[in-house]
Amino acid sequence: MNHHSSDSRRPAGKRQFATTQWSVVLSAGECVGEESGAAAAALAQLCEDYWYPLYTYIRRRGYGVADAQDLTQAFFVRLLEKESLRIADPQRGRFRSFLLASLDHFLANEYGRTQAKKRGGGRQRISLDLAAGESRLDLTPVDHLTPERAFEKNWALTLLEVVVCRLQGEFEAGGKRRQFELLRDSLTGDRERLDYKTIAAELHITAESARQNAHRLRKRYRELLREEVARTVAVEGDVDEELASLLAALGNG
Repeated sequence: MNHHSSDSRRPAGKRQFATTQWSVVLSAGECVGEESGAAAAALAQLCEDYWYPLYTYIRRRGYGVADAQDLTQAFFVRLLEKESLRIADPQRGRFRSFLLASLDHFLANEYGRTQAKKRGGGRQRISLDLAAGESRLDLTPVDHLTPERAFEKNWALTLLEVVVCRLQGEFEAGGKRRQFELLRDSLTGDRERLDYKTIAAELHITAESARQNAHRLRKRYRELLREEVARTVAVEGDVDEELASLLAALGNG
């Protein structure tokens, strides 16, 4: 499921820490012209990056594969309609909270499974590889999490995937794809088992240089992690709390 490959399409300037994509969306109700277009593009990119946790939530609610796929697509079609940009409540603060509340409302009201295909037909606005999403779900270990807890955990995992993809993209753009591949395990608990001598030999550097590169990789990862969380909260002050929540969600199950 390659839902991060469209990073280059994200609105320019929305990577700055002080102006997150979600804060742009929250101001969309007052936007016109180019600003409104930027908000719509920001919301579409956020949805493209984070649709999978919502799909798993729908499946956990008991919907079959076909219905869940139709509902997921229909939900995002409805959400991305121009008038829907005005329903975002700044008091909700977090993009994931807004999405889940919106999805619950969607599932409980007029856009039921009988409407899904009608609503989604011919109006797809973002790329959703729903078949790959179901395949991924099949590979997920069985657990006893509630749909809400599973959503939170999948959200955290998806966010980490987005960060790693961004990091990999930076290394590849700098001609360091192999360095990233060799040092990627330094981002996990397995980093103590890395064979820096072997890595150094392949990269034609010293073992100490390899260790320093791994350190810089981890530092950049942490920076990108904060930036990615900042994309999904309304204000900078919420980043640390959201990070804590996501880490707690990863500990569930």
